[in-house]
Amino acid sequence: MTTIAGPAAPIGSASDANGVGGPGDLAGAPVVGGPGLPQRRHLVTELPGPRSRELLARRDAAVARGVSIALPVFVTAAGGGILVDVDGNSLIDLGSGIAVTTVGNSAPRVVDNVIAQVQAFTHTCFMITPYEGYVAVCEQLARLTPGDHDKRSALFNSGAEAVENAVKIARIHTRRQAVIVFDHAYHGRTNLTMALTAKNHPYKNGFGPFAPEIYRVPLSYPFRDGLTGPEAAARAIGIIESQVGAANVAAVLIEPVQGEGGFVVPAEGFLPALADWSRANGAVFIADEVQTGFARTGAMFACEHEAVIPDLVATAKGMAGGLPLSAVTGRAEIMESAHPGGLGGTYGGNPLACAAALGAIETIERDGLVARARTIGERVLPRLRSVAERVPAIGEVRGRGAMLAVEIVDPGTGEPDAAATGRVARRCHEQGVVVLTCGTDGNVLRLLPPLAIGDDLLDDGIAVLTDALETLAP
Repeated sequence: MTTIAGPAAPIGSASDANGVGGPGDLAGAPVVGGPGLPQRRHLVTELPGPRSRELLARRDAAVARGVSIALPVFVTAAGGGILVDVDGNSLIDLGSGIAVTTVGNSAPRVVDNVIAQVQAFTHTCFMITPYEGYVAVCEQLARLTPGDHDKRSALFNSGAEAVENAVKIARIHTRRQAVIVFDHAYHGRTNLTMALTAKNHPYKNGFGPFAPEIYRVPLSYPFRDGLTGPEAAARAIGIIESQVGAANVAAVLIEPVQGEGGFVVPAEGFLPALADWSRANGAVFIADEVQTGFARTGAMFACEHEAVIPDLVATAKGMAGGLPLSAVTGRAEIMESAHPGGLGGTYGGNPLACAAALGAIETIERDGLVARARTIGERVLPRLRSVAERVPAIGEVRGRGAMLAVEIVDPGTGEPDAAATGRVARRCHEQGVVVLTCGTDGNVLRLLPPLAIGDDLLDDGIAVLTDALETLAP
């Protein structure tokens, strides 16, 4: 439930048992975040409130405009499924910082591990003087990623770095250059990953030239193409063989469920067919699990839904509870193709991020968050599909686990409707519910709730969303 009060009404006080203060906290006692925050939506100002607007003005004067903001409220505490802003508003978080805070913000095991590590040391650079935390994370990745083969890992900072290094490893292993990617793909914002990414604006427009030897083929997009998985795979493979040549392909790179491209779930059989083709033709099959990995889809990794075992897996986002960490994990014989010094980076596998990752992995396993993701999907999908039956503008409701999407279209033509999607998102934001949009055409609402969110809070957020979707009904 939400409460609307005057601008000065506090969410709590500095002496609250939960330690949550009111609008003046930044100037006085610190606000305490984490799971102790009251788990309810509570609005005391319009959004953004006056203090957020002040900070927005400072942001406009100091931060490059290329760094955009979806909802201009400035957060001062977060935990569970709640974000608290500088004006004392409590918002429901259905975005998890784009699938990063999967275990919840400031999860206790993550916080405890990071505190212990920061008190010991913050950095040495693993390539200079190594430390156990890096090794321990790589051991966990070998245990958790699909397949029981011998594996090795290398740690980096961002999803884009992981993807870029996976391509490097595939190229040096195969001594080939061509990389196959798919329509609607998103793989990052570095020069190589911009080339791998499909969407022009805002990710690529004006930033070229891009890296060569990248070839794009059609994805399985059941809502749009109506093909079975094997049919869509045959279409893609036919193009690869005729336009690139199997002998030239170093890697086939794919998100098992697309992220920014629209949360597209390929038809059953598509991923296994591509993996089989890759293996038969000496290409490295790379799963970009940056957004889908670490319990998000109701499996530890999304490839597991169809028992696909990638040669290499790129991970990031949910793996470290909010700290920057990414990895490439894969078959030992492929990973070991890179010569000493060919992989790495000053901050890759930073000790604090490794400590956070170990805490996040422990939280996922001990708190049953893989099952929790499935439960979230089972709780939310029927409600969204019920609305879709009444609202022709909802083209499709889809997703796996706690990675869910609503595609909005013009009910007359079936064409993507980004304007209507934006209106729904803004209505949710005004009511204190953080939702995100995505899709090549900007017409998909995406939901990425933290797996730590409670049922009551989740239900409240979905109620706001369904009410907003109902406004699209004729």
